Order: sequence, then C-alpha cells, then structure tokens
Amino acid sequence: GKYLTTDKRIQVTALCEVMHMHGVKLLVEKTIILEDTNIIIKIPRRVVVNKAVTLEISYANPLPEPVNRCVLLVTLMNQQVKIHLARLAPRERSKIYFEFTPRRTGPLQLQVDFSCDKFSHVKGFVTIAVAPA
Repeated sequence: GKYLTTDKRIQVTALCEVMHMHGVKLLVEKTIILEDTNIIIKIPRRVVVNKAVTLEISYANPLPEPVNRCVLLVTLMNQQVKIHLARLAPRERSKIYFEFTPRRTGPLQLQVDFSCDKFSHVKGFVTIAVAPA
C-alpha cells in the first residue's frame, strides 16, 4: 500500500505557511505508529476433528479516511481463501464468520492477511488445538 508501511508506520509531511511572516514556510514531518490490533481471531473453546467450526475474524481500518478494495486472505490446512470485503469508514471495525472442518487432530495454524487500497499485508494468526472426536 502507499500509505502504511509493513512496520505499521505512517510518515506524514506538511508544508505550512507561518502566520504574520509573509513568505516564510515551515516543513513539518511526523511518524505515526499504529496499534497492532487490526486482526482479532476468536475461536470456540473446543475444536473437534471432523466437526464444522465457526471462527470470528474481525479487522479494522486504522486510518482517518475510508479504505476500499479490502481483501482478507485466510490460509488454513495448506489452502487459501480470498474474501472480498466492503469498504471501511475511517477507524471502522468489522467482522466476518469463517467456517471450516478440521481433518486431523493436533495444532493447526490459521493465518489472516488483510489488505486494501491504502495498506497491505496486515497479518494475524492463531494456533488452534484440534481435539479427537
């Protein structure tokens, strides 16, 4: 994306005219570091092999302006699902529900990659303990 770097920083630059000093300009730069809570994945307390489970994946727009062309890329069990999302208003949080059926017991990692027109690759992950039936 063109606004947000991979280390969650936005560099803001402004050229200002100084009041009551004709022709005097001041260049101001500021680096803003965003919180790292854009992706939240909620899993049920117990996940059992060969039984469908529904996860809640919430995501947010950290910017003070709307974002468009948002996409979640969910990676699980060596498969990827691309989910196209609605635009998000400034600082809006939204969520989707994602259903899958685990096919083996043990730890299973779910990765989520959130991108849109103004930033990309905001990631979240969770390890799911899949219990025997």
